[in-house]
Amino acid sequence: MRTDPLWQLTLSRLRMFFREPSAVFWTFGFPLALSVALGVAFRNKPPDPITVGVWSGPDASGSRRIVEALRATKGIEVREYYGPSTRDLGTGKIALFVRPGDRLEYDFDPTRPESRLAREVVDAALQRASGRADVLPTTDRPVAANGSRYIDFLIPGLIGMNIMSGSMWGIGYVVVEMRTRKLLKRLMATPMSRAQFLWSFVLMRAAFFFLELPLLLLFGWLAFGVGVAGSLGLLVALSLLGALAFAGLGLLVAARAQNTQTVSGLINLVMLPMFIGSGVFFSTARFPELFQPFLRALPLTALNDSLRAVMIEGAGPRAVAGEAGLLAAIGVVSFGFALRLFRWR
Repeated sequence: MRTDPLWQLTLSRLRMFFREPSAVFWTFGFPLALSVALGVAFRNKPPDPITVGVWSGPDASGSRRIVEALRATKGIEVREYYGPSTRDLGTGKIALFVRPGDRLEYDFDPTRPESRLAREVVDAALQRASGRADVLPTTDRPVAANGSRYIDFLIPGLIGMNIMSGSMWGIGYVVVEMRTRKLLKRLMATPMSRAQFLWSFVLMRAAFFFLELPLLLLFGWLAFGVGVAGSLGLLVALSLLGALAFAGLGLLVAARAQNTQTVSGLINLVMLPMFIGSGVFFSTARFPELFQPFLRALPLTALNDSLRAVMIEGAGPRAVAGEAGLLAAIGVVSFGFALRLFRWR
């Protein structure tokens, strides 16, 4: 094995990586820093109060009674305005503007969920303060659903994003950089095939994967209590499939690119739609139904959805078979095309 070209190429790629502090940081340090920043920003905390503006000018009859009733209601913050201005409503500083009078008027933006919620909460509070009785008795039982926190949603997305970024930049960019520095031309004279050279990059990414995944999972568990509800082995297998799929895409992007500027544009062209539409930082359900078939066909969407299904829902192999099949197919097809199109020069 010591003289095998594939073994030696893989070892050389690993050595070159760990000799670059910046590469180590962007592969291991940056995802952890991003997890900390977003985990703290979206940590679990009591719900923010609903901020409501009330017109309290001299011509606004009954405004004092309305202000007192709203201030006595838990979860409502009242701001008094001495003029019928709705500028703060437009800028999002308040969710609702109340105009007192013989008939209450509510100014709100129906396209904002917080404005619609504020309208219902404020109207219910004022109706009760005016004597309305709730005829149906109710009981509130707060429930903390497993996996409902933003950090539970975020960690699988960061794992998928890191797998994609590491494969695309760590393979596609490096191969083209070697081509521009004439290193590939020298490697042509060595006793190895194109397949061995390309496979060395795939094996390198697989080796990094077994370092990246435990690090992110361990950090998520220690820092935020993010666990794995399903099979850890299935999670590893899906992540490995994702790493191989994006390794093939990275090789395909680099197969013919002649300089680093070209390959950088191609990498961004491939990655940017998936950063936005594959559910890294927010759910793909926010996009219209028309786009859903295209979004589900993206490899990062398949990877993120399958990772979340295992980590949050405890899904088994049958539940994620479709996503796993898509990732495997993309890996095989992209590597096959990359092997066919690759040029040393």
